[in-house]
Amino acid sequence: MEQYFTVAPVACIIFAVTIAISLFAFYNDDLYNKLILQPYNVSKGKYVYTLITSGFIHADWTHLLFNMMTFFFFAFELERFIGHWQFGLLYMVSLILSDLPSVAKHKKDFWYRSLGASGAISAVLFSYIMYKPFNSLYIMFLPIPIPAVVFGVLYLIYCSYASKKGIGNINHDAHFFGALSGIMITVLLQPQIVPYFFRTVTEGVQSLLH
Repeated sequence: MEQYFTVAPVACIIFAVTIAISLFAFYNDDLYNKLILQPYNVSKGKYVYTLITSGFIHADWTHLLFNMMTFFFFAFELERFIGHWQFGLLYMVSLILSDLPSVAKHKKDFWYRSLGASGAISAVLFSYIMYKPFNSLYIMFLPIPIPAVVFGVLYLIYCSYASKKGIGNINHDAHFFGALSGIMITVLLQPQIVPYFFRTVTEGVQSLLH
């Protein structure tokens, strides 16, 4: 773990804090209820801090494990690419931006709740894709490598579809807007990533065609 902290201290801190708070909240209902996002309240200017704190708690062990595995695979390397404070900024701002559409959409739904780091982790994943568009990614239960840029397109299409259809007890909007936030913030922090991304994709497509 020491080697990870050397190259990605911010990701290490976020990783550890998220796990610690999530585990504590599993066994403390008062804390859980104080940290969870309720769009009805936030839309009225109450408990606005939950736009951030809800990203540090999870519904159950499976939810936490899946998010932290995804974070582990991409966040540490991304911090090495983008920089330490830049990574921290991307993660925290994406937590907020990924939840704002849910607040607008569910501001009248008193019982609606949202939690988990998925929005920020989607931002991390899509920022990573900007740097490594042809790295191989895998869809769960499908052991076939997919170029990261193709995975990204499929991911956005699915999130949009799943949100419209209301598939599962999942905040697909947070995933979708988290991904867009990751792209937007990466471009703002490092504008040179745009020509690099398109050049890499063009070269990758050409190599596949020949």
